[in-house]
Amino acid sequence: MSDLHQRIIREARDWIGTPYVHQMNAKAAGCDCLGLVRGVWMAVMGSEPERPPAYSRDWSEPQGEERLWAAATRHLVSKRLVDGAPGDVILFRMKSGAVAKHLGIQTQVGPDARFVHAYSGHGVVESPLSAPRARRVVARFEFPTEEVI
Repeated sequence: MSDLHQRIIREARDWIGTPYVHQMNAKAAGCDCLGLVRGVWMAVMGSEPERPPAYSRDWSEPQGEERLWAAATRHLVSKRLVDGAPGDVILFRMKSGAVAKHLGIQTQVGPDARFVHAYSGHGVVESPLSAPRARRVVARFEFPTEEVI
């Protein structure tokens, strides 16, 4: 595992215990799943290349637009789903036919796969990437080795 991947995982785990607060990205104060990934980016990569606009809890479901996926594609490096590695950003579709609107950072692969994510009622936690959760992953990305703008 590269130094970059180790730094991403360390930083993601350092956010564990941060309360869930919609649209925030402040370690220990509050964040949502996007705020977690943004916070890890800023700690590891530096300034973020794009600030997200305000967003509702339903994201772009009413419009059926994959806005989160499009933003991830602009700034992260797309990977095949089968090429999972620690430090990857994983994008989930919470239900079939809905837009993808949940993010996490994978910390382990293999039979004991795990990821760090933030979700309502729980804050930032590290959870098993169990088969039911893994089936909901629709895209996988890695942080760029150089900032992508």
